[in-house]
This record gives sequence, structure tokens and C-alpha cells, in this order.
Amino acid sequence: MRIRLTTRPLVLFGAMLVIALIATFPMRLALALTGLGEAGLSARSSVGPVWFATLREVHFGDVELGDVHAFLSPWQLLVGRARVDLAGPPVVTGEALRGGISVSRHSMGVDDVTANVAPGDVFAPLPVTKLDLGDLSVRFENGSCQQAGGSVKAELGGGLAGLALAQGMTGNARCEGGALLIPLASASGNERIRLLVRGDGRYRAELLVAPADAAVTQQLVANGFQSDNDGYRLSVEGRF
Repeated sequence: MRIRLTTRPLVLFGAMLVIALIATFPMRLALALTGLGEAGLSARSSVGPVWFATLREVHFGDVELGDVHAFLSPWQLLVGRARVDLAGPPVVTGEALRGGISVSRHSMGVDDVTANVAPGDVFAPLPVTKLDLGDLSVRFENGSCQQAGGSVKAELGGGLAGLALAQGMTGNARCEGGALLIPLASASGNERIRLLVRGDGRYRAELLVAPADAAVTQQLVANGFQSDNDGYRLSVEGRF
């Protein structure tokens, strides 16, 4: 049986070349072209095509995520959105990184992110040493927070001003006034952190303490806390 090839060789070979180029399209170039790089996702190096790549020394803004596998979703491209799903290696304690980051012409956000991340000096002088994210999702449209959910736990160290914060603080994400709001509180409720994040990456973090001990109050003032109606407040601003 003979099968007659009616398609012109040039068209056929051209189609085969396009398919081959798509299949081997490098992830690093895809991050730049889709705008995911401008959204804050970067890596020191990338190995593999967009459909299954390994990214080395990944950062989201100034937060280090380590080495992860990355996958570009073809289905999201069909609806005009670029989404890269990330999966980190197993960890000894806590949850391995999983979730996605996506952008479109008018929106950007993260989807169902679970991870243990070390923010480094991002929130200094606030002593936040680790953030545990549980199914965290945030969607900004035209720079305004439209949808947010998921849990966050912040671990604090350093014994700032003599405070005992070893148990950390917990809270759930939500939108407020066009910004992402993550309100965290200690088990006693005497220590709280209010973290506001804008669509352009600017943030403001406030640590509020209601001390019951005069000695702690003196240490708070010595560490730069300012008195207000709710207690003593230390604020820091920056950009991811």
C-alpha cells in the first residue's frame, strides 16, 4: 500500500520545525517573553524546555526558593495567560514547594502555593526567620488585589526586645483596599504583624506589641518602637 504525500515538502518541513522549536523552547527565554520575569520570578540558570525545566537558585523578588522544577502550562496559554507551575525537592521538615505563578495582560498572581521559605533580611529589623505558606493564592488585576486566600505562619527569632515569640504568628491572607493583607497574631494576641503588599511589589510590615511588663516596654523603646493607642509599633517598608 502506498500513501501519497500531497503536502508540499517546504510546508511540511516548516511545520515540523515549528513543532521542534516549541518543544525545545528554553524556559529562561519563556520567563522573559511572557512577563513572568517582570513579575519577580528569576533563576541563575535553567536547564530544559518550557514543558519540563530545572531552575537553579530561583528567587521570587528577594526571597530565595532554591532549586525547583518548572512547567509551563499549555492550557493557560490558550486563554491568554502564562502560568509556570513550580515543584521543589522533598525537605526534611515542613512542606516541599508547590504552586504556580501566572501573568496575563492585566493581571498577575500566585496560585495554591505551599512552601517553607526563608525571607532573609527582607523584613529587617523585624526578626522574621521563616514563612510557612499553606495554599496561598493572590490575584492582582491592574495592580489591585482582587482575590486572596490561604494561611501564613511566620517564625520569629532573635528575641527582639526580650519578646518570647518562639511559637510564631499565624493568619490568613485577604484583600483590603486594593492591597494584599496578611494579618498575623501570636497565641496570646499581644503581638501582631500586619503585612500589606501592593501590586507593584511595595510592602509595609508593622509589628505591634501590647506589653504587660514595664521592663519590656523600655526595651521596645530602645529598639525603635513607637508608642500609639494600640501599644508599641515598629514599621518597615520596602519592595520585593
